[in-house]
Amino acid sequence: MYHGIASPELVVRLGKAGCIGYLGTGGLSLAQVEQDIARIQRGLPHGEPYGANLLANYSNPQMEERTVDLLLQAGVCNVEAAAFMQMTPALVRYRLAGLERGPQGKTECRHRVVAKVSRPEVAEAFMRPPPQAMVMKLFQEGRITAQQAEWSRHIPMAHDICVEADSGGHTDGGNAMVLMPAMRGLRERMAAEFAYGEPICMGLGGGIGAPEAAAAAFMLGADFILTGSINQCTVEAGMSDDVKDMLQQMNVQDTDYAPAGDMFETGAQVQVLKRGVFFPVRANKLYALFTEYDSLQAIPERAARQIQDTYFKRSFDQVWLETKAYLRSQGQEAEIAKAEAHPKQKMARVFRWYFGYCTSLAFSGTKEERVNYQVQTGPALGAFNQWVKGSDLERWTDRHVDEIGIRLLAQTARYLARMAHELLQEDDTHND
Repeated sequence: MYHGIASPELVVRLGKAGCIGYLGTGGLSLAQVEQDIARIQRGLPHGEPYGANLLANYSNPQMEERTVDLLLQAGVCNVEAAAFMQMTPALVRYRLAGLERGPQGKTECRHRVVAKVSRPEVAEAFMRPPPQAMVMKLFQEGRITAQQAEWSRHIPMAHDICVEADSGGHTDGGNAMVLMPAMRGLRERMAAEFAYGEPICMGLGGGIGAPEAAAAAFMLGADFILTGSINQCTVEAGMSDDVKDMLQQMNVQDTDYAPAGDMFETGAQVQVLKRGVFFPVRANKLYALFTEYDSLQAIPERAARQIQDTYFKRSFDQVWLETKAYLRSQGQEAEIAKAEAHPKQKMARVFRWYFGYCTSLAFSGTKEERVNYQVQTGPALGAFNQWVKGSDLERWTDRHVDEIGIRLLAQTARYLARMAHELLQEDDTHND
């Protein structure tokens, strides 16, 4: 959960309960990520589980490389790989840097990667050994050893695969009942082809907010479940209290799809809260204008005025000045030059500003701008709110991430036991 929604406090609380949480590094500065990892390590000094998210960054691969440098330096052994469509040198380097020879002569990998995937071809890339051309390049650059390069032929890129169905935030809108059988079949074929020493573990995330949903995940063959949206409305989540108040009230129908700000030009989507906000409508309007017109100047005057006065609260020129300053601070001078040379690219950059602006409003809890909040969440939270209605977990101020996780698993176990008992009774009746 990006921008530190999955906060150090959330990760530490889960670790102490024996669950694993992943720090939400997306959108944070490297300095902030370093501070947060240090806080987690101080809070979990006895080897308790924790990890950090590693977000694919195709527009700025240097940021991905620097993030991996930081994770390696800090000794982070668990990474949640998100938004990867193909393997990258940074991710391969992280995985292989943890390879070593175990006491019995077996290859062991200290760096665990759980890959969040929603497409079989991406899952297959993670189930295969690292691309050898990429491995050899890393070896030639001195980034991995000759032994690690050789050992890489015998391990998958990720021993843990999380199949991601329709979820909050970035989503392909996948259906768990369709995805899981296909992914499990793929895993069996990969296991037969490569005969790995350790089996590939497969879990499920997206849409899990109640015991029945978790039970369905395990019945589909999941080895573990990954929750997100339901953790966003807890004491430990790094989100403003105002947003948590809104999330506590949402139901299963209170989300919508909007363009993804970081992948605006591609048409990728995120799932967001729609109850009480105008963000999804306005974001979709911006994308429609982007696809129809070739520059900011080509937008009809009435629509342009509405965007500047109502959406942005500032002119296109002011937004571009802010955008340039940000890109310059990130060392992306080439992106500035590209936008100034291509009007449509400049329009995309100006429109992208709105997504960052709306996210910052939500994190700061600027109530007078509540209609512009961008809150990435899924309907699983609506299901969770219905499940805990009238209980001691109804208010978010009483929700702690470890307690809701443990209660969810306990109730799921009871549900599965009850269903198994009823099925056995029915079978006995038919036999009689």
